[in-house]
Amino acid sequence: MLPQIINYFSYLLTGLIFGTVFVMLYTRLTPYDELRLIREGITAAAYSFGGALLGFVLTIASSIFHSNDLYSFAMWSALAMVVQLLVFAIATRLIPELDVAIREDNKAVGLLLGSVALTIGIINAACLS
Repeated sequence: MLPQIINYFSYLLTGLIFGTVFVMLYTRLTPYDELRLIREGITAAAYSFGGALLGFVLTIASSIFHSNDLYSFAMWSALAMVVQLLVFAIATRLIPELDVAIREDNKAVGLLLGSVALTIGIINAACLS
């Protein structure tokens, strides 16, 4: 029983570390302070950030489920993070004045960004199976 508990906490801790690193990188990549905007009640920022977080966490969950060891899990999670961040970087270039739209609480733009991130996360997760 002890090896399973250690295994559980190893995966949990690694997943939380990857989630934290993703949030740190994602918030640095965005051209606006998403967390501040969310605290101010800007729904568009919450949609965008929530979709990105959910999209990435889906890949973590899939990676845990389909990996045979912690190393494989970490490797696939790192790759999924890169893909998720690249897609965001590309999406921000394709949407003119994205930062202004999010700051002005354009919910449609926030939902679009969140949906793109979630879509990529689902595809990413499926690729890990």
